[in-house]
Amino acid sequence: MAEPRVAVVDDPSFDLHRSARRHPECPERLDAARAGLRAALPADRWERVAVRNIEAAELAGVHRAGHLDALDLAIGEHRFVDLDVDTFAGPGTRDAMRRAAGGAAEFGAALMAPDGPRRGFALLRPPGHHAERDRAMGFCLLNNVAIAARSAQRAGATRVAIVDWDVHHGNGTQDVFERDPNVLFISMHQWPLYPGTGAPGEVGIGAGLGSTANLALPPGSGPAEYAHAMRRVVRPLLDAFGPDLVLVSAGYDAHARDPLASMRLDDASYQAMASSLIAGADRLGHGRVGFVLEGGYDLSALESSVAATARAALGETMETSHERAAAAAVAAVEHTAHALAPHWPGLFDPERL
Repeated sequence: MAEPRVAVVDDPSFDLHRSARRHPECPERLDAARAGLRAALPADRWERVAVRNIEAAELAGVHRAGHLDALDLAIGEHRFVDLDVDTFAGPGTRDAMRRAAGGAAEFGAALMAPDGPRRGFALLRPPGHHAERDRAMGFCLLNNVAIAARSAQRAGATRVAIVDWDVHHGNGTQDVFERDPNVLFISMHQWPLYPGTGAPGEVGIGAGLGSTANLALPPGSGPAEYAHAMRRVVRPLLDAFGPDLVLVSAGYDAHARDPLASMRLDDASYQAMASSLIAGADRLGHGRVGFVLEGGYDLSALESSVAATARAALGETMETSHERAAAAAVAAVEHTAHALAPHWPGLFDPERL
């Protein structure tokens, strides 16, 4: 069997997005992520994906018409600006966000190419999963993972799944897809925490009922709790949904060393979750899994966690924890299973535990 190639998206323009003052979402994050990828992924396995500016028409189905123009107007020319209390822009932001979004579009298409790589990692800045259809927020301007998903659909994917393991709920991605039955969105996040969305009862709207799953885990959750959520909800949903591509909003701020949250994951946890998702994609017969960088604000934890994910992409498997999960986390996962059960008959019966 041929050794796996890994699609990689990166570009110097992503470093141009910076704040006028000290901010956790900084260009040094990419230096750390790049170091992690280089440490784990031999150069002969990389398959570079072209980066380009996004076209406004490609944002249809992700952002409302005029969102990009509104961002340009708010940012202005060659200046630093606060878009809200958390979200900034600087002189290089317009180039960075356009090229990151264009790279995301190319990434989604590359993973669907008949002879293309089946694994990928997109090192994108600004991050994207908080960006709603018509609102930039939470460090995010354009929703990169949603753009990648829509691009994959244009390239032939009938169904796409997005698993968001960033410690913060991916409210923007949910906003984009909660009415779409052909995109499954699963978020594992700390609750309560910014942005205050992602309750277990949020399972989609209209035709999309059942295509949104929110695993609102209590502070202090670690490897055992995330492993339980994967076994009880994430893996069964992915198997039943049968996506043609799995995208991961790969934030690393649930790491025990991260300063912005209170979770207890470690490098091995990320490798285990990535391995589990890859094994699921392999069971579906295509093996397509792409990781899109989101949060992660301790630089050493970000570097080592990206390396762990890359090892999984190369086929170095790691089992998820088999320790008993804390009762509060088990109860939280059951809330999600109960909310989803009417839309997935038989999938969350207690005897399936």
